[in-house]
Amino acid sequence: DIDANGILSVSAKDKGSGKSTDIKITGASTLGSDEVDRMVSEAEKFADEDKAKREAVDTKNQADSMVYQTEKQLSELGDKVPAEVKGKVEAKLADLKGAVEKDDLEAMKAAQEALQQEVMAMGQAMYSEGGAEGAAAAPGGDGAPEGGEGADAGAAADENVVDADFKDAE
Repeated sequence: DIDANGILSVSAKDKGSGKSTDIKITGASTLGSDEVDRMVSEAEKFADEDKAKREAVDTKNQADSMVYQTEKQLSELGDKVPAEVKGKVEAKLADLKGAVEKDDLEAMKAAQEALQQEVMAMGQAMYSEGGAEGAAAAPGGDGAPEGGEGADAGAAADENVVDADFKDAE
């Protein structure tokens, strides 16, 4: 059991011999109320400074994560990304890396925003390029040459269709 003062009491009984043992574990030292008050006031006094440090660490972590993910995307996508867009993304990526190395919080935030915009543009460029390739194949149909040959092949396939009914054996 742990009582209200933080004292742990444990008792054990040996079933074979019937002997019982008790032990109490107390804290090594307790703080006086004046020490607790001092600690609370120090925590309140440094709260703003701690918040600023936390924000700086969070921003740096986000920047490091963004650098890693952007580099990973660039390596995975490779040549699928237009060279012009890839160059812009790499330039913004270098800016962000520089801001992280200098440990400049405001520059990191600005570089993250700029890189985010370029990464979105990269995605749009990649998908619009992929859409253009898909649209180029669409006028020819199923890859069949344009003209009457594709229609004749479809008609010949329709002649082999058999209409049938079926019944469950159960």
